[in-house]
Amino acid sequence: MVGIDSSHLLRDKILCFTSRFHMNNQHRKTCSSLSLNQMKLPIPRIVAFASARGEGEAESFSRLEATFGDNTSTECTWSFDFPQSKVEVSHLQSEAHFSGSNGDNNVASVIEKLNALRSHLLAAEKWNSSQLHLCDSKYLECATNLVHYMALRSLDIEQLNNHLASLGLSSLDNNNLDVLKRLNASINLLMNDQNAVTESWTNAYPKGKSTKKNDKGRVLSYKESLLGKLREGRSTHIMVTVGEEATLSETFITDILKAGTSTIRINCAHGDPSIWGEIIKRVRRTSQMLEMPCRVHMDLAGPKLRTGTLKPGPCVMKVSPKKDAYGNVVSPALVWLCLTGTEPPSHISPDATISVQDQDFLAGLQIGDSIRLCDARGRKRRLKISKEFPVFSSTGFVAECFDTSYIESGTELSVKGKKGRRLVGRVVDVPPKESFVRLKVGDLLVITREGSLDEPSVTVPGAHRLTCPSGYLFDSVKPGETIGFDDGKVWGVVKGTSPSEVIVSITHAGPKGTKLGSEKSINIPQSDIRFKGLTSKDIKDLEYVASHADMVGISFIRDVHDITVLRQELKKRKLDDLGIVLKIETESGFKNLSLILLEAMKCSNPLGVMIARGDLAVECGWERLANIQEEIIAICKAARVPVIMATQVLESLVKSGVPTRAEITDASNAKRASCVMLNKGKNIVEAVSMLDTILHTKLIYKKPESENLH
Repeated sequence: MVGIDSSHLLRDKILCFTSRFHMNNQHRKTCSSLSLNQMKLPIPRIVAFASARGEGEAESFSRLEATFGDNTSTECTWSFDFPQSKVEVSHLQSEAHFSGSNGDNNVASVIEKLNALRSHLLAAEKWNSSQLHLCDSKYLECATNLVHYMALRSLDIEQLNNHLASLGLSSLDNNNLDVLKRLNASINLLMNDQNAVTESWTNAYPKGKSTKKNDKGRVLSYKESLLGKLREGRSTHIMVTVGEEATLSETFITDILKAGTSTIRINCAHGDPSIWGEIIKRVRRTSQMLEMPCRVHMDLAGPKLRTGTLKPGPCVMKVSPKKDAYGNVVSPALVWLCLTGTEPPSHISPDATISVQDQDFLAGLQIGDSIRLCDARGRKRRLKISKEFPVFSSTGFVAECFDTSYIESGTELSVKGKKGRRLVGRVVDVPPKESFVRLKVGDLLVITREGSLDEPSVTVPGAHRLTCPSGYLFDSVKPGETIGFDDGKVWGVVKGTSPSEVIVSITHAGPKGTKLGSEKSINIPQSDIRFKGLTSKDIKDLEYVASHADMVGISFIRDVHDITVLRQELKKRKLDDLGIVLKIETESGFKNLSLILLEAMKCSNPLGVMIARGDLAVECGWERLANIQEEIIAICKAARVPVIMATQVLESLVKSGVPTRAEITDASNAKRASCVMLNKGKNIVEAVSMLDTILHTKLIYKKPESENLH
């Protein structure tokens, strides 16, 4: 059992589970002599726990009450509504010794408790049969097992598991894939009767094709329907987030597929259909050429709060040689000089790339030439050609720069050619500098509605300013609430609000300040912001995703209503084959996960869950993240739904080229998931290769030599 109180997990009027009903002594005395239909109780229904021995309702109820004590759960409503203090399925503390003449009695007592527990699971399933019937046939067993699992978790079975362990049996919650089957096996072993297997109520339901396979095979089939078949020797998929950088290199997609990527992720919060289309075209072409299957996953932006777009900075790059502590040049900066969009060879790591459009200019260059230029500050600088490389139908050069230069688009390059001929070219496509504000502890930040950034701030003159395109922020946030930016890298407290401004005092940032730029996340964990499940942009993007991608990620899922809206949109467009990935990144999404899964199982689409650890940590608290992650994995395992582990996997390696020890361990633990996601960065190819090695390296334990034993 995961050490988190599960009483809060499932609260919605869909499923029926037991809640506490305390009977007084007089009522308890008459309980055994009255049938449940005759008892006038102020509750909607009473669960009749019929045992495997076919006893009557009253006798069964009386036996269960004696077994479970006063905390027996009897009331049933159409929701997961568990006791606030868990029922302890054991009164064996006084009978803790399983030896001597009382051994048979103790075993009989454990069998009685297991039968009572089985009745609890079957009753939960029976009363929820109308809801289970609504699930698609291929998910019926998954939904039923999830109901059994949540029913099991509504009870405290730790003591019972200890007694089973003392009898040589494994814990009841060791195998979430088939809860009832494990329970029946334990009972049969103790009764020494292999034929006495109590069947599930769902035997009356129409069965899907997957029922003929074993548990492992069924789980694999659900994984394959969403993520595709694994390559030979692999057990876990690798997903990589890509953006516009994938369109600027001819070899990028090829490199990451060869390194082990099996799914490409595109975030619809960034870019536009022209960029997405180019990425997908390259993925399909490269996948077919390499004969390496690769699926396309597209995330809808969702109602996530983000900072607005800042005005881009100047299109200028700094090229600086390496210097020692005294400012002396130790080695020149290496510059890759090429046609636009031409990448350097993989073994070359230039400090800067200068693109030109004039093929004739490059054709006239040769090793040893000195290129003259006047940089953005008016300083005269030179680039010396040191190496030449053939690249596709063109040629690229490596040049050395011994002086710090600021090069911008339009900068003229000139070199003396053969026979005194002067060659001239111009620099193009220098990307704009990233705009940001640098925030320090104690600074004030004013967030304004998008479109009003150019207006001078009357409220707090001189404060840092950003915009937010979402009106939800200004309508819901209140003074005193904490607010986080960029996945928790910066934190502050709301000091004041108005219909067009939110004033934030920064309480946490880096020692030298932290950069906060465009389209960075905003989280307000304490605020009750009422988001829509799918925004108008999401619905518009869904049209594109449906015709181009293999699966779609639904961001910021909060409750069953979000799934209902999604199902309506899928049905309207007849999208039965589009894979659905539910992104769990909020407190409410975590609490309602079981209900969300059961609602999603009403459609036939391939289904998965992504643990979006970035927002989830900010929304739920850093200290809870590890336990919440385990909780989500356990629930999804019971539902046989593939899990995608996301956010900050090998992030240091992706960004700086060197992983941390903790990241290696985190990546290794991710083997339990069906897929692991990497975010984009300059060392992404190396990160994919290392992750592939970590995920698919089997541990080999060598038996020690006897003489080495002490």
